[in-house]
Amino acid sequence: MKLLHSGKVRDVYEDRGDVVLVASDRVSVYDVILPTPIPDKGKILTRLSLWWFEQLADIVPNHVISATDVPEEFAGRAVRCRMLDMVQVECIARGYLAGLGLKEYQARGQVSGVALPPGLVEGSKLPEPVFTPTTKAELGAHDEFITYDDVVAQEGAGTAGELRRITLAVYRRGAELATERGIIIADTKLELGRTGDGTLVLGDEVLTSDSSRFWPAAEWEPGRPQYAFDKQFVRDWAAGTGWDRTEPAPEVPQEIVDATRARYVDAYERITGKAW
Repeated sequence: MKLLHSGKVRDVYEDRGDVVLVASDRVSVYDVILPTPIPDKGKILTRLSLWWFEQLADIVPNHVISATDVPEEFAGRAVRCRMLDMVQVECIARGYLAGLGLKEYQARGQVSGVALPPGLVEGSKLPEPVFTPTTKAELGAHDEFITYDDVVAQEGAGTAGELRRITLAVYRRGAELATERGIIIADTKLELGRTGDGTLVLGDEVLTSDSSRFWPAAEWEPGRPQYAFDKQFVRDWAAGTGWDRTEPAPEVPQEIVDATRARYVDAYERITGKAW
């Protein structure tokens, strides 16, 4: 196999004209890869994405060819996929206010040009899910909010409309299924690309603890940070160390590693109903 790209979490190989996407146990916060891996993280993300791809197949096609026709050393954490021409937009749907979306709202009263009602606080549920795209930055750089009009200018009106439609449809389906299982999906980020015939296809990962914010519904309370089944737990730890968010990142203590892994496993089991 030929290594095409090594990202913050995934390594991308070319093999027999296909892509083999390998999810590592690396974890990144503030666009910096931490030196300490989270055991089984890549396998959990892979298995959860595969489950979601099945639930979303009637909304949008996906890039999966096989989860078993992969090199033995990557078994469980790799997926053979169709080669896509990736759209250079991070497609984000938000149903609740958190993270950078919260900061953008506090500064401007809007996110990605979408005006939001006054008086919202951390964790507030939005009147309806919104499409808040960003740029797709290179490794080590930061994504920046862009407006829907920016997406139209970059990708054309037809593609922009489809990106928004698919992103919000995936979020709504995911949020509905997760709510039945006691989990709030506050927001999520999607990657979409085109096949050779121009079809928009869902790629990378989908509705995982790396690409989404998962909160326990029973404990949701606006106005404060929420309990996180995702890597927000690691972000919060990193922010509390005094680290300046530049390389090199600090080693992650074992208790934080163990707690993070437990939260990833918990999210997988609650959402899929399957034991890890």
